[in-house]
Amino acid sequence: MTVTRDEALKIAKVLTEALPYIQSFKGRTIVIKYGGNAMTEEALKESFAKDIVLMKLVGLNPVVVHGGGPQIGDLLAQLNIESHFVNGMRVTDSATMDVVEMVLGGQVNKQIVSLINRSGGRAIGLTGKDASLIEAQKLVVEQSSEVLNSPEIIDIGQVGEVTKINREVLDIATSSDLIPVIAPIGSGQNGESFNINADLVAGAIASALGAEKLILLTNVEGIQDNQGKLLSTLNAKEAERLIESGVIEGGMLPKIQCALDAVAAGVTSAHIIDGRVAHAVLLEVLTNEGVGTQIGDGL
Repeated sequence: MTVTRDEALKIAKVLTEALPYIQSFKGRTIVIKYGGNAMTEEALKESFAKDIVLMKLVGLNPVVVHGGGPQIGDLLAQLNIESHFVNGMRVTDSATMDVVEMVLGGQVNKQIVSLINRSGGRAIGLTGKDASLIEAQKLVVEQSSEVLNSPEIIDIGQVGEVTKINREVLDIATSSDLIPVIAPIGSGQNGESFNINADLVAGAIASALGAEKLILLTNVEGIQDNQGKLLSTLNAKEAERLIESGVIEGGMLPKIQCALDAVAAGVTSAHIIDGRVAHAVLLEVLTNEGVGTQIGDGL
């Protein structure tokens, strides 16, 4: 395929624009939470895998954490196991946990590993139970009640929260040519499994590794102001104002809180980006414009 002179100049401009970012981030860790449309549409899956491989080839250290809620729901339906949710979290009894482990640790994780490997990378699939990577405890859910004076405690089963990240296995991977792909399943003190929100796992891993960036792929443009305009940058104080005014609400609340917590823990910046855009990760990391909202203390 031949290109015109103008097309060639555009390609050269993109490559030279990426150069200072590659130089700045070389050797640094980028944690990417992979989910949404980017994980289900074939063209976006291919572009994501190529982004991850290219990042590794130019000297960055990508670490992928993935979700899999729709795939879990599909298999539960096939097995005639009804799904229940509390505050957006899947109630996870022992039968549901078996399905979660099967889908996340097996089906989805291996599909992503295979996708990256086919694109020329060397991915390794892990769950949080491997080498005790993710230590977890049962998540306590409280819900206000008009009848009771104190909040009601709701049991949602084997849903967990991260208590510790044991980074040794990730250090081995990132110091080599391996790309870790992590399923968000944690291990309790007695070896029991916990289903953990993938955004929270990505944030905890980014914090533990002292990552340069935490990137959360979503199915929206990014964070918008009260006029519906995309905010390319956001600091903690601005985010708090948007939360208090109700501009940031619903499913975006835990994502923005995850990003803020990661930045507070030492991650240089967090990014909430539009995973519906092809090559969204590369565009956010290696270009001036990006495709979402960058969150950081110094912005």
